Formats: sequence, structure tokens, C-alpha cells
Amino acid sequence: MNLGSPDSTVVKDVRRYLNEFLMDGRVIDLPLIARTLLVRGIIVPFRAPKSAEAYKTIWTEQGSPLIVLTKQLQQSLQQQIQEPVAIAMRYGNPSPKQAFDDLLRENPDLKEVIIVPLYPHYAMSSYETAIVQAKEHHAAGNYPFRISFIKPFYNEENYLNALAASMQPWLEKEYDHILFSYHGIPERHLRKTGGGNGCHCMKVANCCEVNTMAHDTCYRHQVFTTTRLVAEKLGLPRDKYSISFQSRLGSGWLQPFTDVRLEQMPKEGIKKLLIICPAFISDCLETLEEIAERGKETFLEAGGESYEMIPCLNTHPMWVATLASWVNDHNQGKKEMILNG
Repeated sequence: MNLGSPDSTVVKDVRRYLNEFLMDGRVIDLPLIARTLLVRGIIVPFRAPKSAEAYKTIWTEQGSPLIVLTKQLQQSLQQQIQEPVAIAMRYGNPSPKQAFDDLLRENPDLKEVIIVPLYPHYAMSSYETAIVQAKEHHAAGNYPFRISFIKPFYNEENYLNALAASMQPWLEKEYDHILFSYHGIPERHLRKTGGGNGCHCMKVANCCEVNTMAHDTCYRHQVFTTTRLVAEKLGLPRDKYSISFQSRLGSGWLQPFTDVRLEQMPKEGIKKLLIICPAFISDCLETLEEIAERGKETFLEAGGESYEMIPCLNTHPMWVATLASWVNDHNQGKKEMILNG
């Protein structure tokens, strides 16, 4: 289960997609009336034409890169496991309902569907909204099978090994620094999901160490953990990498901001940059257009000399093998990666 994409680059399709996406109360967590006025009255009318142009720069003959790559992941996984594999999107097509219907039609004795939200880290605007929607479709359809979920895998050993392996060839090139650019979220989302009673979240430098009970749902803790663990696997010196957050929408979002850091780094002597976006499993608008295209332009115009984006895991063989291992472990009674629906 991935984020989703417009059906085409036509403005009306992009507008429909943005309305569904931004009207999600876990993405823009304002009261319905305020959210409607903001999204449908201000954001979407101005953003849809610009987003349509952005999508055109990355669109392929097969369609949206995110959809194409997710289908390729489905096909690669299907070659390694016997269980039928389907895909669904949180926004747009195909929906969880369509995936459930297709699976049940082809497998009338289906007992369980394991849902894999393709988000390594927990956030209310990504992982949480995906599982909530899947549960709603499952309940509304009165399906005879149960559903389970793969939990956020930000610190899972095989995932980290796959991420490190995907980065390794790029480290053989000459570079000054690696920037781990994660999707940004509003700080208030942290206080809602990972901040417990809000007494410490984002209020002290080591807030994630103060309340370890929040780690399972704290996006900031999880992205810091992924970065540290994969850096250790790759033997990266601490001064050779850093973290930033991209795709902000408004004020009060996690910092430092990726676009700001890309402007600052050349002035700090970082001329040759590698950048990776581990919050995304599949390359999409936020990686291919925002980072690979606009990010490169920003960095080079600020005085940088070389800039390369390391692709997402997509269909990396070690990542596909990791997914297969989670399914097989579940079938063998090992429950470590599975959450009950």
C-alpha cells in the first residue's frame, strides 16, 4: 500500500487527487470547515496547475513513476512468494477496496490479507492514515478474511541492510557529504502521536530519550534512528552526513529544511553532495522532481559542483527479499513484524 498518484497530468485529475489527499484530516489536521476553506478555497486552486506541470516532468510512457514502481515491486515480490500479491493506494487508484475485491474474487477461500504500508516510519499523515483507511474499507465491505499490518520497519535489520546496500555503490564516488532528506511533518503531529502528554516533545534537545514509550509512534525519533543505524552499517563518519526535512506546507514544520540546507551547504565548503530520501520506498514526485530536479538546481546555483540523488529502494533485490522474509516468517508463526488488524 503506497501513497498514490493522480490518474494523469491533466489539471482536473491532479485537482481531484490533491483534494482527496489534502482533505484527509490526518494530513491537514484542522476542523472540517477550516480545512475545506483552506484546501478547496486556497491551496488546490493555486497548487493544482503547478503540480500538474511538475508531474509532467517525471511522467513516463507507462504513467506515474510511483504507480509503475509499485507494480514492479508487486511483480518482483510475486516471484518470491506463493501468496497472491496486490497493490493499493491511500489516495487515488487502485483503492484498498479494489485490491480486497480482486484478491477475494481470485481467492475465494482467502483467510488473511497482510497489508504492507510502504512507509518505514510512523506518522499520522502516512502510516496511520493508511491503516485507518484500510480498516475502514475492510469493515465496510464485510469481508470474510481478517487483515494484519506490517509495522513501521525503521529499525528492522533486513530493511537497514537493504538500504545500506542500495547506497553502497554511490559511496564509491567522490563526495563531501550525504544528506538524508526525510519528508517533513508539522511539529504538532509529533505531539499528537509521539509526544505523549506533550510535556517534553520538541521542548528539550534529547526529548526522544526522555520518553522512550513514545518511540513506536514518534516520527522524529524513527528517522534519526534509521539514519544512525544505516550510517553505522556504512561506516560513515559523523561529520560526513546530516538530516533535513523536505516538502513543508506552512510554518511549524520539522527543521532543518532541505531547500534551505541546499542553499547553505556550498557556502560551508560542501561542494559535492549525495542526497537520499529514506522516508520513501518508491521514487515519486517528492524525490524525482523536488529533490533530483529542483534540489539539484538550488544546490548548483548556490555554488555546488556535483549533486546526485541516490534512488529509493524501489525494487532493489535485498528489499524484495526482505518483504518476502516478512511474509514467510509470519506463515511460520513468527509475529515480530505483524500488527493485528
